[in-house]
Amino acid sequence: SCAIRGRRRGRRERALLWCVLVAAWEAAWGQLRYSVPEEMPKGSFVGDVAKDLGLELPALRERGLRLLDRGRTQYFSLHGKTGHLVTAEQIDREQLCRLAEKCVLRCEVIVEGEMKFYEIEVEITDINDNVPGFRDVETELIMSETTSPGSRFPLARAHDPDSGANSLQRYELSGDEHFSLAVQAGPGGDQRPELVLAKALDREEAAFHELVLRASDGGDPARTGTARIRVAVLDANDNAPVFGQAEYTVRVPEDVPVGSTLLTVTATDADEGMNGHVKYSLKKATEFASKLFHLDAETGAITLVRSLDFEEGGSYELEVQAHDGGGLFDTAKVAMTVTDVNDNAPELTVSSALSEISEDAPSGTVVALLHVQDRDSGANGEVRCSLDGGVPFRLRSSQGGYYRVVTSRELDREEVAEYNVTVRAADGGSPALRSSAVLALRVLDVNDNAPVFAEARYSARLPENNAAGALVLTVRAADADWGQNARVRYRLSEGRVRGAPLSSYVSVQAETGALYALRSFDYEEVREVGLWVRAEDGGAPALSSNVSVRLVIVDENDNAPQVLYPPPAPGPGAGAGAGAGWAGVELAPRSAEPGALVLLAAGSGALRGVPASHFVGIDGVRAFLRSYSHEVSLTADSRKSQLRLSGGSCCDTLPARPPPDEPAPLLGEDPAAAPVSSCARTSRLRDASLCCCSGLAAPRPGRCRGGVRSQAGSASRGNAPAAAASGWREGSVGPGLSATAAAGGGTRADFAVPPGQVLPHSPCAGPGGDALPTEPSCPHM
Repeated sequence: SCAIRGRRRGRRERALLWCVLVAAWEAAWGQLRYSVPEEMPKGSFVGDVAKDLGLELPALRERGLRLLDRGRTQYFSLHGKTGHLVTAEQIDREQLCRLAEKCVLRCEVIVEGEMKFYEIEVEITDINDNVPGFRDVETELIMSETTSPGSRFPLARAHDPDSGANSLQRYELSGDEHFSLAVQAGPGGDQRPELVLAKALDREEAAFHELVLRASDGGDPARTGTARIRVAVLDANDNAPVFGQAEYTVRVPEDVPVGSTLLTVTATDADEGMNGHVKYSLKKATEFASKLFHLDAETGAITLVRSLDFEEGGSYELEVQAHDGGGLFDTAKVAMTVTDVNDNAPELTVSSALSEISEDAPSGTVVALLHVQDRDSGANGEVRCSLDGGVPFRLRSSQGGYYRVVTSRELDREEVAEYNVTVRAADGGSPALRSSAVLALRVLDVNDNAPVFAEARYSARLPENNAAGALVLTVRAADADWGQNARVRYRLSEGRVRGAPLSSYVSVQAETGALYALRSFDYEEVREVGLWVRAEDGGAPALSSNVSVRLVIVDENDNAPQVLYPPPAPGPGAGAGAGAGWAGVELAPRSAEPGALVLLAAGSGALRGVPASHFVGIDGVRAFLRSYSHEVSLTADSRKSQLRLSGGSCCDTLPARPPPDEPAPLLGEDPAAAPVSSCARTSRLRDASLCCCSGLAAPRPGRCRGGVRSQAGSASRGNAPAAAASGWREGSVGPGLSATAAAGGGTRADFAVPPGQVLPHSPCAGPGGDALPTEPSCPHM
């Protein structure tokens, strides 16, 4: 029994040894597989190689592990102390495995102490970082109105660089009832959208149909791209174009010059006219390929528009469509193979950029997102970016070769309205290869400036009796902003003149700032108008400023002098009395200068002059000192004063000159009072008084001391108002004389005095020269 137990124990030991040997063989010649998502940052964990190989950390340090990557770029690195496999740089699956369905990178691990190696496969899994996109976002299809319902028309396919569920999954069509969408599976399992005519077309009913094609991926959340389809309806076409061969192949070196013709495709159409005119277009091409190649729509020649790079892509597949004028088409495949030539420069791409920015954008606002990369390795692949100096922008580096252009301070459109910012990229080669990009940025205006008037204040002089609508002056304001914010409009601030709204006197033209008088001004009513004009821009909210305007009314000689005394002669047939037979005639020429005095005899000739010693008077009132009949003419510039005399004998005083806008009575005028008594008191004028005797006036300072017993005259009101004493001019006196008094502007008043009137010079006396008693009612002025 002991022997049997020994044989059994030996068999178990041999089986266990065999299992250990098999495990060791698989470990020695096995393969490690890992997976990691794309776009992971540098240093991301991929797998624990030491653990998966069964190596303890002390043994790991003794034996040593080394990672061997036979590719041109090392995407992974092995941590010597921990045995962890990590990423050596950020990996873009779509860039690394552009056309492969499954992206796998391979490397080898060598255990130097044991002289063993292990193969490692790392699958780069996709993330949904790309949006399905169409090469042409707008497509026009031309269909005959005789096209049968059920006809199919291939549509441009969307391209999504992602893979698996993140790749393109479905199409949707929106539009009208004439069309529907059908999706066919291609030879490689790709989806090919087709436009299906569901209802017969009628060009007379609708010449165009607008449709929208949507392509969505299977990500979470899903991303969607759109393309607009415009269908134009034409007449019948019964022959489609036919390509000479179904597939074209060509090999192209990567250093072929830009502009070279790589291939020419040809299709024929048996129809005539526009229905037989063939045009070519690319119906299937990646976004990158569409930037490299150009297909001439008329000749079918495919030319190179950008330099090829073998490192970017080794092969390209295009689908070319030939269509005639009636919308019929044929397709052919073009396969291009790029042969390698080593030449790479930094690639600077503007991923996103603003064309406009507000001037009040805060510092740090992103205006552009740039991406730079260089396919070379080592120092030749190290890229440095910079901005030209003197601009208020700076570069901020981001991960993955991205740079952001941001504002370094607030902008001022009034200082600089546009910027052309040049971004430069240079690699570390010798000599360095460079590239650049220019960002054109326009600064948008903000309403941060109020209108400014050209002058701090305005004044103007306007003659009275102006025509309604007369231009007074023009105010001008400028606004440093632009566009609507700089559009200045003018308006008057509210105000009143003599109780009436200011807007009834003047107006301002909103666009030009021209100030107009809406009515004719009268200097005797309004002598000055003060107002405010507001300038307001078109911003929201609007900014404004005000300026004061002073309008001075200039006097014109538009009022004739008025004879205050003696009164005009009564008409024919009047009874005899005071002033009977007096007649007023104009004895002075109309062209006489202001202040001129003309004395003429009433009957036979002119009285050439009177000695100055025969006059006495004050404040412009003059009277003869001899026993002559005489006359006194009073004129002035106040057109609101009038003279009223009542009673047989009177003693009045002339009032002081009233303020400019306050008409004052002259010689006791009081519209509400009864007729003036024989001696009535009025306001003071330069401490002077006037004694009125028998309707004749003689100056006398102080108190009236007497009068002449004579029948009094009465006051007459002429067309020209009486004036204040400060502007009186001399009249003329003499027996049987007539005179003309001229005011400053050339207006005149005429009167005549009959002979036989006597005016003693002091005191007032009767016809015999006897002094009369002083009137007790004549007060001291």
